[in-house]
Amino acid sequence: MLQIEIKNCFVELGHFLSQFNENKTIKKEAIKNNDSFFEKFNDLIQLSQSHNNWFTPENVFFAIQSWTEALTDENLSTWLSNYTFENTAPKKIGLVLAGNIPLVGFHDFLSVVITGNHALIKTSSNDQHLIKFLAKYLIALDNRLEDRITFVEGKLEGFDAVIATGSNNTARYFEYYFGSKPNIIRKNRNSVAVLTGNESQKELEALGDDIFRYFGLGCRNVSKLFVPKNYNFEAFFKGMFVHKDIIEYEKYANNYDYNKAVYLMSLFQILDNGFMTIKEDTSYASPISSVFYEYYDSIEDVKSKLEADKELIQCVVSNGVIEHSFPFGQAQHPKLWDYADNIDTLHFLNNLQ
Repeated sequence: MLQIEIKNCFVELGHFLSQFNENKTIKKEAIKNNDSFFEKFNDLIQLSQSHNNWFTPENVFFAIQSWTEALTDENLSTWLSNYTFENTAPKKIGLVLAGNIPLVGFHDFLSVVITGNHALIKTSSNDQHLIKFLAKYLIALDNRLEDRITFVEGKLEGFDAVIATGSNNTARYFEYYFGSKPNIIRKNRNSVAVLTGNESQKELEALGDDIFRYFGLGCRNVSKLFVPKNYNFEAFFKGMFVHKDIIEYEKYANNYDYNKAVYLMSLFQILDNGFMTIKEDTSYASPISSVFYEYYDSIEDVKSKLEADKELIQCVVSNGVIEHSFPFGQAQHPKLWDYADNIDTLHFLNNLQ
């Protein structure tokens, strides 16, 4: 298949996904294969929480809308324009996907298929239904894609290269098992926010989206704050208050109660607003319902620390004081070219021998 034909299939997929919105799901007449797929996908969205309790319809709809925004002809063309793809035989690329948030592995899937390679996909048991459904939709658009998309149930074998995402512990296994082949192996990363004390109420409310979206389970969720010495957290907590309803979700509330109890029994100093806790800590990975913070003397000190710890950080949000940071509220809206771990997936795939 020509790359433009594959790209057009993903554009059509974007059109299909555009029908599914938390506020109002509307079936559009002009969408290809809608009669076969619309109702089934709508049902799958509603069933997602029965497959994974963290996959609420709200969060699944958010993930779908994020991909609707990404899968436009303009975005795909801009993304691909930076590369020259050789007409070589397709490589078999093993994909070991994470399952912490809905469709978290879709970018790797897209990258492999759109570059003309064959994706051998091992899904996480926590997110195995959504991506399989979207793959079926793509194959229905062009059945030649059936030869480029394979879901693997058992051991992943017969690959030319691999892209694997997991925890720091599973990464050790990945390095052992996949180390002899070209690979991208992703470990735990977290995201941070740098505050100056001059943030507006609107910016702090947007920061709450970066913290609470997907219940904080994604690597792009802010789990750590850098704040100036003597920072007053009153404005921060006021900004968080618009997200207070998150405590109504039982699994989140259980985590909040448990982690708060652990902190109190350990005699840690914490600040608490009834649905989240914040704790002074030098670590980046905070538990669900909790955010760590660390004081700084100067922005230059923060920049030095972020550079030293860049292998631990997925993205940074700020009001512009940190170069190449995301604006508040945009951590979960990456562009196609905002690569995980800052590793250019298309460059990796394009340079396989």
